Amino acid sequence: MAASTDYLDFILDQLSNWKPILTKRMFGCIGLYADGLMFGIIAKETIYFKVDDSNKNKYLEAGSETLKLFKSNSVVASFYEVPVEIIEDANQFVVWAEASLEIQKRKNEV
Repeated sequence: MAASTDYLDFILDQLSNWKPILTKRMFGCIGLYADGLMFGIIAKETIYFKVDDSNKNKYLEAGSETLKLFKSNSVVASFYEVPVEIIEDANQFVVWAEASLEIQKRKNEV
């Protein structure tokens, strides 16, 4: 089940002072793109950001869970749930989004 329009609008509003965000619906989720790279996924009413060794501990310390695909319930270990307290603080939300986008940029440089 895809995210509601209200939830998507809220997420985009929280990121509006950062940079233009494009969205793409895919497999019942919504991908969030900046600079042509997907850094986030919205599934149901939850947002997940890209993680690697540079930021994964922040998510683990906050008790975040990995993205699980709906039908198979398989884990997508490279995307973790963004904590609610981070989403509600637009400045911190942008910091976390930027870190996830930087992961994708580094990955594309290799």
